[in-house]
Amino acid sequence: MHDNEIQPLKLAKGLGLSRRQFMAASTGMAAAVALTAATATGARADAVANANGVLVPKSKRGIILYTVRDATARDPLSSPYASGFKAVIEELGRIGYTQVEFAGYGQHANAPGGNLNSAAGARLLRTWLDDNGIEAEGNHGSVPSTVTDANLSSFDAACEIANILGMTHIGTGGDPTGSAYQADWDAAAVRWNVFGERAWRKHGLKLYTHNHDVAYNFLLDSGPLDAQGRPTRSSGIRRLEYFLANTDPKYVHLEMDIYWAHVAQYKHKVFTAADGSAVTSIFDPAAVVAKQSKRFPLFHAKDGAIDTTTADGYVMTPFGTGDIDYSTFFRRVGAGGWHNPMYEQDNAPSGAAPGQSLEFAKLSYDNLAALRG
Repeated sequence: MHDNEIQPLKLAKGLGLSRRQFMAASTGMAAAVALTAATATGARADAVANANGVLVPKSKRGIILYTVRDATARDPLSSPYASGFKAVIEELGRIGYTQVEFAGYGQHANAPGGNLNSAAGARLLRTWLDDNGIEAEGNHGSVPSTVTDANLSSFDAACEIANILGMTHIGTGGDPTGSAYQADWDAAAVRWNVFGERAWRKHGLKLYTHNHDVAYNFLLDSGPLDAQGRPTRSSGIRRLEYFLANTDPKYVHLEMDIYWAHVAQYKHKVFTAADGSAVTSIFDPAAVVAKQSKRFPLFHAKDGAIDTTTADGYVMTPFGTGDIDYSTFFRRVGAGGWHNPMYEQDNAPSGAAPGQSLEFAKLSYDNLAALRG
C-alpha cells in the first residue's frame, strides 16, 4: 500500500472509558502493584494466545508516541485534528491501543496541561491514560554517561515520573555506546549494571536499551592494533550480543527494534577475522531473542518494505504493509503473548497530510491485531 492510498480520517473524540480504580500513591507501592499486575496480565495473555492463535493479545497492543509526535506537537487552537497528549491518548484508546511507550513528555504549549515534564504533569498524563484504558509501558529517556551523585539523582527523578505513570520499564532510544570497540562496550556494561540495579531495587523498574542497526554490527575485539592501540578485527560477536552477555540479566533488558534488526541482517554480514580472512555471518534477529526471550520485554514493531536501492535495504511502512514476516518472528521468539510490541514508524508524520500518523496508527493496529500463529 502506498501513502497516497491512505486517506485521512475525520478523527473522533475519545469515548472516555471508565477510569481504573488504582492510582499510584507512592512510587514504591506503584512499582509493586504494577509488577504484580504485569505478571498476571502476561499469564492471561499467554493463555489467550495459545487458545485462539492470536499472536499479540489486545492487552499487549502498543504504540510508541514518537510515531504520532506531529499530533502531540500540534496547536489545538489552530487544528481540527487530535492535538496534544490528551486528545491523542483519547484517539489511541478509540483505535484500540492498550499500551503506549513515551518518547519524552513535550507537547504544544496550548495543549491541556502545558508543560508535562514534571511529577504534576505525569499525574495528569496518568489520569488521561487511565480514563482511556491505556497503560504506560516504557519510555525513551536516557542513561547518564557517567555515574555521579548528580546523575544518580537525575535518574531517580526520571524513575519517579515513570512510577507515577504506572510504567514497569524505563529505557532509552539509543544504543549503550556508539563505539565499535570492546573496551567501550565493557565500560557501558559496567555503567548499565549500576543504573539497572538502581532502577530495579529502588524503583521496581526494568531498565532497557533500544537498538539501531549498528548495535548489531561486529565488535572490534581482536587482531592487530591501530595507532591508538585499539583492535582492528573481530571475533565475530556482535556488539549488542556482547553487551547482553556482560550485563546482569536481572537488571539490564533489551527492546529489540525489529526493523533495525532486519536492516542489520542486510548490512552487517561480513567481518574480518583475527587472521585477516573475511567471514560471512548472517544475523538472525528472532534466534537472538529466542535464546533468552524474557530478557526482551519490549519490541518495536516497525515494518519495512525491501528496497535494495537504499543503504539500509528497507524503507519504513505502516505495520503489516511491508516485507518483514512478523507472524513467523513472533512464533519463533517464544513466550507467546508475553512481550510488549510497540508499533513505530519514524516517517509516519506528514505536514502535507495532517492526521496521517494517526491514520497509520489505525491501519497498523488493525494489522497487529490480525496476526495469527
